[in-house]
Amino acid sequence: MTVLLRETSGPVTTVTINRPEVFNALDAALIGALVTAVTEAAEDPGVRAVVLTGAGEKAFSAGADLKELARMGPDRARVMMTAGQRALRTLEQLPVPVIAAVNGLALGGGFELVLASTFPVLSTRAALGLPESGLGLIPGYGGTQRLPRAIGARAAAHLMLTGTRLGADRAYELGLTPVPPVAPEQLLPTAVGIAEKIAAQGPHAVRSILHALDVGRDAPLETGLAVETGLAALAVAGDESTEGIGAFLERRPARFADPAVGS
Repeated sequence: MTVLLRETSGPVTTVTINRPEVFNALDAALIGALVTAVTEAAEDPGVRAVVLTGAGEKAFSAGADLKELARMGPDRARVMMTAGQRALRTLEQLPVPVIAAVNGLALGGGFELVLASTFPVLSTRAALGLPESGLGLIPGYGGTQRLPRAIGARAAAHLMLTGTRLGADRAYELGLTPVPPVAPEQLLPTAVGIAEKIAAQGPHAVRSILHALDVGRDAPLETGLAVETGLAALAVAGDESTEGIGAFLERRPARFADPAVGS
């Protein structure tokens, strides 16, 4: 069975983790293949957004493959964790947005994958958490760093130290998702609809916003403002803004060209 499915429709690529029989559990090979698939989609000049989801109704991803972890010593575990962190950082820095469509459980590494996405859209059946402490483990794919940045240090500490799961409504209240939870049957249409809306914006503008957000996440305000100024100045002088402003003044939809690969 193919453990990773990829489908492109217009400017949006949907990547699906396809291991529903094990709740879409992540092993090292699958994480590498997943990031490769999303990266290849992002490098396609015709693709302007990616939706990432899990097969079946029960899980986005229930996390690491515990059987794989149980066979590891510290040296091998360090190699795997380092590779996983690099993979999720690659996903986080892609030049197109990655929207996680969370249809059920997103636990451990599955939740860390959600945290590395641009933002998630949640089904009302979604449940998110980092339960590693109950297994004598700790998050190893960036959870201890990204979760506090997303919801604050104290709320993150509570979730990780107790292993508490977040329901979709609570995740929305905490600001983990900007979109109110949707019925399961509306999850993918909603996520794809948002991706299509982003895809209709200026692609260079989208890339610049993502880059400014990434740089400014942990930088001093002055550093972030300097990056924003440089990117904004290039946008003002670019062909994309000429088309966008012209379309606005002419009261017509903008027709933005696909960005060149690697730009």
